[in-house]
Amino acid sequence: MKSPSRVVPAMLATLMLGAVATPAFAQQKLVAAQSDIAFVSKQFGVPVGGKFKKFDAEVSFDPNKPDAAKVGFTVDLLSADIGNAETETELKKPGWFNSLKIPQATFASTGVKALGGGKFEFTGRLSVKGISQNVVVPVALTQSAGITRVVGSFTLKRLDFKIGDGEWNDVSLVANEVVVNIKLAVTGIPSL
Repeated sequence: MKSPSRVVPAMLATLMLGAVATPAFAQQKLVAAQSDIAFVSKQFGVPVGGKFKKFDAEVSFDPNKPDAAKVGFTVDLLSADIGNAETETELKKPGWFNSLKIPQATFASTGVKALGGGKFEFTGRLSVKGISQNVVVPVALTQSAGITRVVGSFTLKRLDFKIGDGEWNDVSLVANEVVVNIKLAVTGIPSL
């Protein structure tokens, strides 16, 4: 069996992202070249990380009216990059991301709460492998030169999405927790 250490984190990170774009998103754009979605899990207690090379976000967000926000992400699970081609091939299989059959993970916001000081908490549905779960993603926003930087992190439980199914269910081999780190650059968001 090939090492899932890099497969599991990638799958979980993908789950977090995704939503269907709507015309309300037209004014705000993701700057992909300045954005990053990464993940970290542990295999045999050792941190193993990776990132997704392809993803998109649709944003309709005014920090002064968080109740009206709509944020969605789509992550291309086939773009998982963990620096090991053999493990990346393993991640595509049904026991891991099953990305040849279901190539995208999505996140669609269902609510936003302002926490003060440029901090917000986004609640939404994360779908991976056809399984949807509620997640909460705390983020901090900063603005400079027309770009809003969104930085956040949340922890997923891979087994909730059947990532690492079968013999990899043993959390002493591959931890159940996967930390997803998000760094996004978005244009068109009103001033904080």
